[in-house]
Amino acid sequence: MAKKPDNPNYKVVAENRRARYDYAIEDDLEVGIVLEGSEVKSLREGGANIAESYANVEEGELWLINSYVAPYAQAKTFTHDEKRRRKLLASKKELSKLWNATQRQGMTLVPLVLYFNHKGIAKMKIGIAKGKKTADKRETSAKRDWQRQKQRLLKQNG
Repeated sequence: MAKKPDNPNYKVVAENRRARYDYAIEDDLEVGIVLEGSEVKSLREGGANIAESYANVEEGELWLINSYVAPYAQAKTFTHDEKRRRKLLASKKELSKLWNATQRQGMTLVPLVLYFNHKGIAKMKIGIAKGKKTADKRETSAKRDWQRQKQRLLKQNG
């Protein structure tokens, strides 16, 4: 995802860098996220982790499970639960697409990036993914190493 340096509102809060290594991402989708006030303040400070989390469609609603948002120090009486389930906002058409992918095709919904968009609204990019086998992971690693080596060779010769 390209960062927009000219917009002060755009900010990546948390990124699941391991997702592209562990899963083959077929498609991605931008969804909104329902947050409490202290959670928004904590995210603005950069206190979040989505590495261990996943999304799931339950009873026609999309949920983010096992994500961590750090407690906000100044919110003494109105604090939030750090590991609570958070509702994700998507259209009915997108929800049915996600439900089909998970229930019928055996795919997984993996959070890729949590960020504030150019309007300052918290958004999440979710990937519709299939788990990779160990051999696929080795292949990905070998490709990445070859690309790195190729860049070094081009830099030395050019």
